[in-house]
Amino acid sequence: MEKPKIAIVGGGVAGSTAGLYLSQLGLDITLFEQGESLVSGPPFCHLHAGGNLYREISDEQCITLLQQSIDLLRYYPYAIDYRPTVIAIPTDDGGKPEDLYNRLHKLRNEYQLLIDKDPLNRVLGDSSDYFRLYSKDDIERLKQKEIIKNPKSLDDWLIPVAHDVDLEKIQFPLIMVQEYGLNLFRLGGGVTYLLNQRDNARVLFNTKVTDIKPKNNRESCILEYEQDGEKKRSKFDYLINATGFRTGTIDDILGFKRDRLVEFKSAYVTKWENSDILYPEIVFYGERGTPRGMAQFTPYPNGYFQIHGMTPSITLFDKGLVKNSTNSSQPLLEPKFIKKIEHKWEENEVEERTKASISHISQYIPKFKTAKVASKPLFGAQQIPGVDPTLRASDVSFEGDRYARCEIVKASSVLSMIDAIVEKLIKLKYLDSSVYGLRDYSFLEDLDEDIINLLSKSICEIRDYPIDMADINRSSIRQEP
Repeated sequence: MEKPKIAIVGGGVAGSTAGLYLSQLGLDITLFEQGESLVSGPPFCHLHAGGNLYREISDEQCITLLQQSIDLLRYYPYAIDYRPTVIAIPTDDGGKPEDLYNRLHKLRNEYQLLIDKDPLNRVLGDSSDYFRLYSKDDIERLKQKEIIKNPKSLDDWLIPVAHDVDLEKIQFPLIMVQEYGLNLFRLGGGVTYLLNQRDNARVLFNTKVTDIKPKNNRESCILEYEQDGEKKRSKFDYLINATGFRTGTIDDILGFKRDRLVEFKSAYVTKWENSDILYPEIVFYGERGTPRGMAQFTPYPNGYFQIHGMTPSITLFDKGLVKNSTNSSQPLLEPKFIKKIEHKWEENEVEERTKASISHISQYIPKFKTAKVASKPLFGAQQIPGVDPTLRASDVSFEGDRYARCEIVKASSVLSMIDAIVEKLIKLKYLDSSVYGLRDYSFLEDLDEDIINLLSKSICEIRDYPIDMADINRSSIRQEP
């Protein structure tokens, strides 16, 4: 029997992972990507293992993100930077550390339940260490210690925080959580390598889908596309729309209505001459959209830091959040944002916003004021299905039997998304029911670290980012238990 042919439009984290996973199950996959590399789109830098960076979302969403993050970590361990995250609440913030305690305890209990269900889910350390509280006396004690070059314990990781954070600007206790880094360049390099190994998967770069024509009674469809200036067409049995913030354009072609939001965001790449120090990620809570918005300090090797500041002058943009109209499923960003997405930032804006991000972090880490602009920002537009801009845990929706639209908001949700698609494919008898929820990790044994490094750094070069950002701290690599 001829294998069903699956078309995936879009090679971001959703489309690439769908292509890898479904090809593992033996399906015939064609992945269409407009750009030159995989896993582009809005920047991500951590797993969201519990949603602790978002105090405005529900406990239910946090628990979902915890479950999804563990799944993603097990599937993509080579893309994980195993370092914890510190949550600090500024003294001028309206919240208190104790406001977070109930949620943290719920998440720790949920993590233990997941370990009880499958011991291999113990990828965030012991559940007893899922979070830890540090009083001011604890921090003052750690401040007396020398910074450790290769931190192993939670205390080790917190020493540079004790040295460098202005302790008069934050409330106590500090909260350390097992929230790890997720490196988009390594994820992209690895999935590129893995897809290239598969005879039943094709990745078409520099390819734009221009039209989709249903055939017969929608049992198949014809995709028309342009590849390197040449017009082509192919027939497929199932269509997966993974076009990210452009998801509505495919809906419009097919005549499907779907409400969604699109938000343009950016994060800033800085270089700080503290390259011999390993920091945890540090999140300083704040009210989104105000000058005191959340500040996020994300470390990369060799003194590079990715900075978010949830203020209108840094990460957020005036008119950067838009909703679709009544006669289209595609929200329309202003041309200035589309220009940025097409990699055309104005130099003065890169300088201005990156320096604003440095200033925003420097109010809490005074030494960071010496940091410099390192490159253009990481940027992209994020789709949010529906009308709730605070939605974070989302995965996929369907129209009919043969069309899936990927609607992840966070990268952590991709495997939940794929499980739902696999369920649909089982109903079509394209797959046997025994594969539902199946995770085949055997491909991890064949990974070549040198090739992943090469491909990851190549993606950095293609996109004009420092190649150090394709790396993770070598001392932090660890194996699954």
